[in-house]
This record gives sequence, structure tokens and C-alpha cells, in this order.
Amino acid sequence: MTATIGVITFPGTLDDVDALRAVRLAGAEPKELWHADNDVSGVDAVIVPGGFSYGDYLRSGAIAAQAPMMGAVVEAAKKGMPVLGICNGFQILTEAGLLPGALTRNQGLLFHCVDTHLVVENTSTAWTSSLEPGQKILVPAKHGEGRFQASPETIEALEKEGRVVFRYTDNFNGSINSIAGVTNETGRVVGLMPHPEHAIEALTGPSADGLGLFLSAISSIGA
Repeated sequence: MTATIGVITFPGTLDDVDALRAVRLAGAEPKELWHADNDVSGVDAVIVPGGFSYGDYLRSGAIAAQAPMMGAVVEAAKKGMPVLGICNGFQILTEAGLLPGALTRNQGLLFHCVDTHLVVENTSTAWTSSLEPGQKILVPAKHGEGRFQASPETIEALEKEGRVVFRYTDNFNGSINSIAGVTNETGRVVGLMPHPEHAIEALTGPSADGLGLFLSAISSIGA
């Protein structure tokens, strides 16, 4: 049975089409989800993609986190559905309370658009099981508010519990401990700032390293 992975579109979303394409190339059935709906039945996992939902007004991801669809995603995540937040999607997941911490303005207050190497720290999540511990993956990053911040107690817990999933090798945005991505307590919800959906084949990206996240989700759903 083919896995179905939904991708949410909000006003201001930019990378939903790329995420749908990544799902398709990985071998799953992509399904478009609309922010104003509140039903995730028929999907096995959800991707909250990148962009500038609601123009980043108020605070990046804050308005989108209140969307009806996100209410359904939160409830599904509590029951174990795999959820991936990419860039603005990561910001939305923190605002929705599915992941800890916050994403703040980059150090230097500049928007960065770079290809960056990430170190894979945790391969026991629903989105990283096809990767290798310590593996370096090359993926694009493009954000102005990607500096991961959290209280010292939260950072200590993330490190101690192995919930840091990806770490920057260049830490261009100044994130604490070079954290590029984290997971929740179950390993089913993952968020990262760089864009694996833009690195699914060498023809269109700097590498095909990002495809592993989508293959991992399919394996997780099958298991």
C-alpha cells in the first residue's frame, strides 16, 4: 500500500510544490492540504513547508499556527502521525507547541541564502532513519529568522535526550549549539530550517541528500 503524505499550503507558502514533488520522487502519494480545512484523514504523514505564511506578520509562524489545519495536525501528531516542519514550517511547529524553542533573527540581522552542510545527529526519528549517524548532507538554506534559541534548561534537555537531529557545520545564523533541527519526545515530529525538498536530485539541487528524509518517512509509515 502506497503511503500518502500531505503538504499544507498557507497564504504566503512558497515551497509546497517542491515538497509535493519530493514526496512523489520518494515514492509516496502526495496530497495537497489547505490551511482553512481541518481534516488530515487519508494521509499518513504531514509536511509543513517553507515560505512566509501570512507575510511573517506578528511573528514568523505565529498566525499560521492558529490555522484550522494546524489544529488537526497537532491532534494527529499527539497520536503519533509523523510531521515534518521545514523552515517556516519549523517556525510554525514551535509556535504550535509541537517542538520546543524559537527561531529568531539571524545573527547580523541578515537574510542568508546558502548551501550548507548539516551533520546528522539522530537517526532514530521518523524522518531520519534512512540516514547515517554523523553523515553530512548538503542542502540549501534560505531564511532571515532561523537562529534557534531556547532556555538553558531546554537546550540541556535536548542535548541530553539526543533530540538534536541536525547541526550546522558553519552555523551562519548563530543558532545555539549550531542546532539546525530538533525532534519531539517521540521522534515523530521533526523541524529543521534548511530545505531537504530542494536537494532531492543533483539536476535541480546541490545534491540528492535531502531525499533521505522523505524515504525515511515512507519506511516509518510502512513499519
